[in-house]
Amino acid sequence: MAEALPPSALIGWLGFWGRSVRRYLARLGKPAEVAAGTMGVPRLASGVCAGGGSAGWLWMGSCTLGSPGLPVSFLFWLLLATPGSWAAGYKTCPTVKPGMLNVHLLPHTHDDVGWLKTVDQYYYGILNDIQHASVQNILDSVIPSLLEDPTRRFIYVEMAFFSRWWKQQTNAKQDIVRKLVRQGRLEFVNGGWVMNDEGATHYGAIVDQMTLGLRFLQDTFGSNGRPRVAWHIDPFGHSREQASLFAQMGFDGFFLGRIDYQDKFLRKEKLKMEEVWRASASLKPPIADLFTGVLPNNYDPPKNLCWDVLCEDRPIMEDPESPEYNAVALVSDFLQLASLQVTQQQYYRTNHTVMTMGSDFHYENANMWFKNMDKLIRLVNKQQQAEGSKVHVLYSTPTCYLWELNKANLTWSVKEDDFFPYADGPHMFWTGYFSSRPALKRYERLSYNFLQVCNQLETLAGPAANVGPYGTGDSAPLKEAMAVLQHHDAVTGTARQNVVNDYARQLAAGWRPCEVLVSNALARLSFYKQNFSFCRELNISICPVSQNSDQFQVTVYNPLGRKVHQMVRLPVSEGIFFVEDPNGKTVPSNVVMLPSSYSKKYRWELVFSASVPALGFSIYSVVKVTVHNSQAQSLQASPRRPRSYILAIENEYIRATFDSETGLLMKIENMEQNLSLPVSQGFFWYKASTGDEESTQASGAYIFRPSHPKPLLVSRWARIHQVKTALVQEVHQNFSAWCSQVVRLYPGQHHLELEWTVGPIPVRDNLGKEVISRFNTPMKTNGQFYTDSNGREILKRRRDHRPTWRLNQTEPVAGNYYPVNTRIYISDGHMQLTVVTDRSQGGSSLKDGSLELMVHRRLLVDDERGLLEPLMDSGTGKIVRGRHLVLLSSVTDAAERHRLLVEKEVLSPQVVLAQGDGSPYYSRAAPRMQFSGLRQDLPPQVHLLTLARWGPKMVLLRLEHQFAVKEDSRGNLSSPVTLNLQNLFQAFTITHLMETTLAANQPLSRASRLKWITNTGPIHYPAPSKLDPTSVTLQPMEIRTFVARVQWQELRPARRRG
Repeated sequence: MAEALPPSALIGWLGFWGRSVRRYLARLGKPAEVAAGTMGVPRLASGVCAGGGSAGWLWMGSCTLGSPGLPVSFLFWLLLATPGSWAAGYKTCPTVKPGMLNVHLLPHTHDDVGWLKTVDQYYYGILNDIQHASVQNILDSVIPSLLEDPTRRFIYVEMAFFSRWWKQQTNAKQDIVRKLVRQGRLEFVNGGWVMNDEGATHYGAIVDQMTLGLRFLQDTFGSNGRPRVAWHIDPFGHSREQASLFAQMGFDGFFLGRIDYQDKFLRKEKLKMEEVWRASASLKPPIADLFTGVLPNNYDPPKNLCWDVLCEDRPIMEDPESPEYNAVALVSDFLQLASLQVTQQQYYRTNHTVMTMGSDFHYENANMWFKNMDKLIRLVNKQQQAEGSKVHVLYSTPTCYLWELNKANLTWSVKEDDFFPYADGPHMFWTGYFSSRPALKRYERLSYNFLQVCNQLETLAGPAANVGPYGTGDSAPLKEAMAVLQHHDAVTGTARQNVVNDYARQLAAGWRPCEVLVSNALARLSFYKQNFSFCRELNISICPVSQNSDQFQVTVYNPLGRKVHQMVRLPVSEGIFFVEDPNGKTVPSNVVMLPSSYSKKYRWELVFSASVPALGFSIYSVVKVTVHNSQAQSLQASPRRPRSYILAIENEYIRATFDSETGLLMKIENMEQNLSLPVSQGFFWYKASTGDEESTQASGAYIFRPSHPKPLLVSRWARIHQVKTALVQEVHQNFSAWCSQVVRLYPGQHHLELEWTVGPIPVRDNLGKEVISRFNTPMKTNGQFYTDSNGREILKRRRDHRPTWRLNQTEPVAGNYYPVNTRIYISDGHMQLTVVTDRSQGGSSLKDGSLELMVHRRLLVDDERGLLEPLMDSGTGKIVRGRHLVLLSSVTDAAERHRLLVEKEVLSPQVVLAQGDGSPYYSRAAPRMQFSGLRQDLPPQVHLLTLARWGPKMVLLRLEHQFAVKEDSRGNLSSPVTLNLQNLFQAFTITHLMETTLAANQPLSRASRLKWITNTGPIHYPAPSKLDPTSVTLQPMEIRTFVARVQWQELRPARRRG
């Protein structure tokens, strides 16, 4: 039952902004240490307090504290909002002049969190011979410049840098900055840890990095620091899901820098530089609607108006006696430029326009910028009186510009597609980065998986996860490292090699304290301390514990909200092994001999099936009983070139047949649904262009440009090797010295697994190569194919087509590539072929019935987008191993199959090994060999997106409906689903529940966004419904976010007998 808390206790459990509460209590005439009241907390039927149901300011919750009129949710909000919280935002915007052209100057800096230099090098200003940039100097310079004139404004974006700078400031300097923020003179836009990429990022990682940055702002500045505007001025294309997420986070608008050059030209002609983006086909408007504007000059200053130490433009000279006098000419140029943007009515629709005054790492000497902008503003506005000019220029911010657009009360057109692919000129498609540095992309995806495991176990085990027998565990370093990896030059693979190495170093450093945390948590939850080992090199069959031990235990943790069956594969030494399940029963297992390996030492793999409960673990015991394994030996077939015979692998659902002459896949059958499809799969490579007569553009880290539209085969045939046991069937294909694949099928599996290994790509012939896996079928697909948007909703693509503008196609291959975060598929209306990926890749369907995915690329020249380095991927990135999961199914159940398969692939079980004897966690406690953190499995529609600690007694919970409207035509998976959160978790009890926006930085009941009129008709704005924890309903594609106060259950281990 929920307990009645005094306000002083509430301060403790929320853990931040305690001073704000005390000030509020003082105004009520109450001391900060209020004694517990005599009035109990009213209970819902569930016994769980719920906040945030009512639209009222004071009465937002149903849980009243001991002091009258002071509900829990009100104090929760009070802690999220410092005094004067409503001063910032739109109310601090500068005054504009009606009837005039108002030019909003937006002073800003764009600070890449790694690119040509590492994060630390950028922050401290190291290696300025590579790029002159020092973020700490920028912030040190901007603050005193803002103090010189109250009209000056500045915006900042990247919390990875700002939070570091903030911690290094004195209390006095921090108070000054808080005042600037409260007055709206220093404004935060976007507010994520980084400005994330939108093509190679998974939506879960986007949400995490935005939450991290926005929480820092909320903790530091309260609601004064909450951004109203999303600001993605440099990402290389824009996804629909990104806009949907921003809308659900409570943003009022979204400003973009880069869109396709053809698209931008037509938008200017049609007055569509600003629209409302309807970013979901499932969520009812305006849930995913977001006003979106395209900036006029990407994010750079206008010509001749760049006054930074990195610029060469002349400063404004006002002295008419000086031979350098240029004030009149500059003012004249400015007035002409402003008129071109608006008064011609070509680009924008209101009497307001923006000019971005800054660029990459600008404002290291902020005085240079502000001194010249002061002069520009004074001189231009002086023309109003002297010559009747109708131009008014002012310091402003994106938020204040958006506010003026909203007040114009215009009707706006609606956009429903995305902004991919992006090209900045003919033959210049930025579709290469979808696949650049595939090893880093995989490491990032694995780290997302492990971070969720770390977060969940930190929550399930409670404080014991952070301090325990293995030391101090901490999830924060991995959270920050993962947030950094979402930067638009990180996961994209578009940074220099040494910077990529540093990104990998940050991830590795983040894994270590999480491994300690996971060890502490598993010991507490299993009541047993063991010598845990995390085998990070299982993908290349290296794990010392399993290879060198005759006896060990395997803990398999399942981060999904449903029970899973997982095939566990571990490298072992030669021999026969027995495997016991958590109940001591022997489970079937096989030892298979690898047909080839990096070392003769690692030749054997133990395979067994593990059953793991929802949000929990199962512990399996492995014992080696003999040294020799004649059975496994006999399974090895000697490698050979194919001969004429039938070669197939199959289980009860799927059969894959291979051409006996070539060794290549030739047919897939879904025997359950009586479907058969000829499918030929092979590896090809595009010869990378280094420039030609049509264009000097070359393929590089960003740009994909093949020299010819037809790729070359790696090999027309494969040397094959077949493995068949009761637990796995495999065909090993060797195409060349640098390209091989294992086609694999397990019992009970509805998909075919293709595990490919590519690299090092040979370049001694001086040819850059871009390697693809291609699937060809006879399906009639009418030029259409489908890709996911950041791993969530699905978008239809058409070859050589853009939904909202006519494309002049200059690159038939690169211009048809799209980001594939988790899946791509084709359909003929009867059956569907889906390929699920294990990382972000570029993909397309260049002819009917065909699918291709780029798996690796190695290039010899730079593409002239600033990197100044060819994409060679040195070190471990040269050789890449990955998986494609291939599904053949009817269209009626395809969504069910690919949705659930992707969920399991992204959050696959975590395997932890332990060698030797352990010891009880509690005195005389028997080990717990199996555990679930849930009292019952979640329905298949529901995905547990986030379960993480939010404070000493607080938990962040996100639940999502993972099916789209009308997506599941066979069953009811596209229907709303209702959950009871009261008894959902076994490890803790929820005593208070507050629903928040997606990034958890404001209660949902208090969140309000600007309303926009669209040309699609009126929009219904429903009143907030009262939150009932016993009945939480999820609509298709809806994510609901909660901050909960919890009480951990006391563990009661069984005692050992005797």
